[in-house]
Amino acid sequence: MLFPDGYGSGGASLLPFDCCHRLNIERLLSIIDNIARTCHCKPARCSLPISSKQMKFNTKTIHAGQKPEETSGAVMPPVFFTSTYAQEAPNKHKGHEYARVTNPTRTALEQLLAGLEEARYAAAFASGCAAMDALVKMLRPGDHVIATNDLYGGSYRLFTQVFEPFGIRFSFVDMSSIDNVREAFTGKTRMLWIETPTNPLLNIVDIAALAELASNQKAFTVVDNTFASPALQQPLLMGADAVIHSTTKYIGGHSDLIGGAVCTSNDDIYENLAFQTKTTGAVPGPMDCYLALRGVKTLALRVQRSCENARALTEYLSGHPHVAEVRYPGLPGHPGHEIAARQMKDFGGMVSFTLEQDDKQTAERFMSNTHIFTLAESLGGVESLISHPASMTHASIPKDIREAAGLRDSLIRLSVGIEDIEDLIADLDHAFEETVT
Repeated sequence: MLFPDGYGSGGASLLPFDCCHRLNIERLLSIIDNIARTCHCKPARCSLPISSKQMKFNTKTIHAGQKPEETSGAVMPPVFFTSTYAQEAPNKHKGHEYARVTNPTRTALEQLLAGLEEARYAAAFASGCAAMDALVKMLRPGDHVIATNDLYGGSYRLFTQVFEPFGIRFSFVDMSSIDNVREAFTGKTRMLWIETPTNPLLNIVDIAALAELASNQKAFTVVDNTFASPALQQPLLMGADAVIHSTTKYIGGHSDLIGGAVCTSNDDIYENLAFQTKTTGAVPGPMDCYLALRGVKTLALRVQRSCENARALTEYLSGHPHVAEVRYPGLPGHPGHEIAARQMKDFGGMVSFTLEQDDKQTAERFMSNTHIFTLAESLGGVESLISHPASMTHASIPKDIREAAGLRDSLIRLSVGIEDIEDLIADLDHAFEETVT
């Protein structure tokens, strides 16, 4: 529960309820009275204590924006299964009035995610697609968005089949070249949509350079940080205006929830998110929020192990006689390697590759012969997954557009989990033996 400091008079901070004992009783009563009159029940604004700002990342995954629950002292935030909240008088409540707008479990998750992305605000949504939808609804007919040409198929589907018919225009460009992006700007460009590393080709985009370019053009920069997670990069610190996550992936980390989130320090974006939360209501349930809260506490450890395994698998695949190409930002020969080394703490747990026998049928046989790598969509869980982007995650992108961006039908994508590396290599060895012999 959050109590604004100077709420309604332009106050810049929000204080946790248990900090209020530092205020005198008259001040506390004044704050409560202000809330009763003016509370808008917006998504959570992160309120790290001053000492938390100096926390290292591993500590933040556990403690950022978190306090023991007030009534019981519970260390983990309880799951608040409720649709509504009792009020002392009309509009006089304890910070929550209706669960579509706010829920204490969701608020705890939003505070934690805001802390991890170094954001002032965070809003949780029912899925990553719902989070994208809320952001793009800031725009109006005639507005223009520049997006990377190598992006998640669901993003492409949302942009082209939902928003383009309403008059919002999209240009898909190769963002590895800043000149390409600069040339795509028009007088109507309002948003720059970045994925880095991209899905599934693992191209790297220079966040700082493009955020500066967009700012000079008075456009917002949005970075889909799902592949990296805040454990590896924090785009807001590089000039981005908003960061989006599918919390289903690395944030949750256990393949047991669907969720999304947007983190920002931009007031205009925050106001839009608050409006969308209340008005369109694509919010996560409290149990999904709880699962994400639990999962994020091991984010740093999981991502570290995934990165270690991914490096080892990349070395294995790069030396394999039946592999034609390996895509991984950690490879010195990767065209975005230097940028990735500069803006990421490590190179991630995603690997893509093609076989020497470069056709869809061989790729499909290979994927059907793994056992530890599960053939499934999604990524970022503790278990290793293998997938075929062209027919699974990116099937909604027309074949000619996929291939123009470099996504061939034979590409295989790995989401590397935290299993023992020897078992992962043995599993791929078996698949090679079954496929090419």
